[in-house]
Amino acid sequence: MFAKLFKFLIVTFIVILLLGAGVYFSFHQPIPASKAGPQAEELAQKMLKAINAVNYQKVRYLEWTYNDTHHYKWDKLKDHVHVKWDDISVDLNLNNYALSEVSMGGVKMHTDPKEELIEKATSFFENDSFWLVAPFQIMDPNVKRYSVELEDGSYGLLVTYFDSDKQPKDSYLWLLNQDGFPNSFKMWTQDNPIGGLQASWDEWKVTDGNIFLPSKHKLLLRTISLSNLKAYK
Repeated sequence: MFAKLFKFLIVTFIVILLLGAGVYFSFHQPIPASKAGPQAEELAQKMLKAINAVNYQKVRYLEWTYNDTHHYKWDKLKDHVHVKWDDISVDLNLNNYALSEVSMGGVKMHTDPKEELIEKATSFFENDSFWLVAPFQIMDPNVKRYSVELEDGSYGLLVTYFDSDKQPKDSYLWLLNQDGFPNSFKMWTQDNPIGGLQASWDEWKVTDGNIFLPSKHKLLLRTISLSNLKAYK
């Protein structure tokens, strides 16, 4: 009986391994050849102009809901963001996380798991805000820009994020339309073993602050929705 079970487990493991390898080799792509310089900077400025990035700098508050679960109000001027999920609220101080305040069920917390919830809110915000404002951050100090010639002869904008030690971290190849508007990107990230997965940037909305914000992303079998979008002074 044990021998049959062991054989079954081995066969199952091999099948899963082969399926995983098949998926990997079907979808994985290496980071394409790229070049820094004037062309890359021109592409970056074209994309920023298309999404009204000048107005993004003037906007103070951003509000949105990520996949109907995480709710945000971000004060860009003060670098504070209110994060809410379930019955938990975190007033996150992005300048000094230790000064953040946490409430559960309307009761302010002063002991554990306060720090754990601050870390969770920080993780939520870093991920969920990226899917909202990544195009506006391509000129940040920790980002470098490169042009990539695509198969159809047009050019895409590759942006690479660097860590505090100036080591490359994650890269994204923005695919733009003729006006420079971002339609999608391909990504190479440290937490995803399959490089080159494509995510769409769809159903852009014009906010009161006169900037464009996306409300939907599609990647493989997953959809990310961003609702209750607001941007204002």
